[in-house]
Amino acid sequence: MTPNATEAGLALADPKAYADESRFHESLALLRRESPVHYVDAPDYNPFWAVTKHEDVLEVERNHELFLNAPRPLLATKELDRLNRERAEQGIALRTLIHMDDPDHRVIRAIGADWFRPRAMRAMEPRVKELAKRYVDRMVDLGGECDFAREVAVHFPLYVILSLLGLPESDFDRMLKLTQELFGGDDEEYQRGASDEEKIQVLLDFFAYFQELTEARRKNPTDDLASAIANARIDGEPLNDFDTASYYVIVATAGHDTTSATISGGLQALIENPDQLDRLREKPELMPFAVDEMIRWVTPVKEFMRTAVRDCELRGVKIREGDALLLSYPSANRDEDVFDDPFRFDVGRDPNKHLAFGFGVHYCLGAALARIEVRAFFEELLPRLGSIELAGTPESTATTFVGGLKRLPIRYSLD
Repeated sequence: MTPNATEAGLALADPKAYADESRFHESLALLRRESPVHYVDAPDYNPFWAVTKHEDVLEVERNHELFLNAPRPLLATKELDRLNRERAEQGIALRTLIHMDDPDHRVIRAIGADWFRPRAMRAMEPRVKELAKRYVDRMVDLGGECDFAREVAVHFPLYVILSLLGLPESDFDRMLKLTQELFGGDDEEYQRGASDEEKIQVLLDFFAYFQELTEARRKNPTDDLASAIANARIDGEPLNDFDTASYYVIVATAGHDTTSATISGGLQALIENPDQLDRLREKPELMPFAVDEMIRWVTPVKEFMRTAVRDCELRGVKIREGDALLLSYPSANRDEDVFDDPFRFDVGRDPNKHLAFGFGVHYCLGAALARIEVRAFFEELLPRLGSIELAGTPESTATTFVGGLKRLPIRYSLD
């Protein structure tokens, strides 16, 4: 049954809706047509405006002095919002780059910026390609059938980003579990528990781990990103424990979960569009375009929130001071006014003005690394691929923030 605008808006606050991609995109398409800046008052959530058009998401991103990340950078329940604000007042809350505005955002972002600049990324490429080969070889070892999302895609980017941080491989499984609990807090399979207090506890476990790491890197600095974060100084003073741990959390989690979702979703798209798979194999020079199309197609980050600092208008809709806005990236990336045939997976799409990495001052710090990883993996896989097909039904994570496929059963032959 086709939803009305009210029902479509409520889908944005329903983690299970994101796991039903066709129905979810049907709701977003309706909002773009009928109510592109739509007021949502969902049970258990504080109200917000859903922003679904590419042009409007861009306008909000550009106006970072009018629309702030704080105090509500992500969609959360009323109770979790309350708990987060209490902890922020006590100085013991998660405070990553996505929680900050200038001037704090600018100076904190600069701590890790050099590690993601082009020269640093070129230096990382041999390691990324080595790990891509390791995980395509793993597909061979798995004997021609596997759950690609769980057995391959989730591990490759994890190894890349945690190698950049300088964490020992013995800790990688722990980081994977904590990340799945953090981003999968609304998914019954991944969540540690259903209560908001249990979700907060996941963050506290992250903090405890990274506090130990900070102490170790300050005593014995090393040549890795973890040491750069631990020993960073702002106005001559080191970051406090929670800001340091928060920096680790955003790099360690967003730095792999989003990329693994893109690799899994990209492979599913190639399987379900064999003409595009054949086209990419015949014309490997299309790979950079294909990578961005996979990123647009999957859009692993589903939303960020902004808060208006004064009364304003967006597409003729009056937004009041203090109102919250939800920027729907999956919707912006299927906007019919921007993308030709947006529901067609096209490995040669050019131009591709997707907003999966955001825009402006909050543009994703790790965007270049993500592109390198996705490209390296498929450049290793496709020349060795004989055949490939689905071996079961793909399943997606229930989430309102970051997610993608949690299961992708495939059958294949590889050289």
